[in-house]
Amino acid sequence: MPQNFLGCDREQVLLMPPSLREWLPQNHLAWFVLEAVEQMDLTAFYAAYRADGHGRVAHEPAMMIGLLIYAYARGQRSSRRIEQACTTSGSRAQREL
Repeated sequence: MPQNFLGCDREQVLLMPPSLREWLPQNHLAWFVLEAVEQMDLTAFYAAYRADGHGRVAHEPAMMIGLLIYAYARGQRSSRRIEQACTTSGSRAQREL
């Protein structure tokens, strides 16, 4: 039952920093949001996608929900600002999101 999602591997090794876990302190809001999303029943979100994997590749629903919850928790509700914060690096992105 393959589904066609873009992967979201938070354990992926990067050039700098070597691990995503080294980017944020252990008590950062993002980790709390990720743990909360893991506890949610997202069956309805996954059911909206074709089970055979055909069609355009989609972003992982759990990742997108986590992004929205994090942005909303930081007071950012504008989809354009959320997108901009996702593509901007450094402290400016943190202030925007």
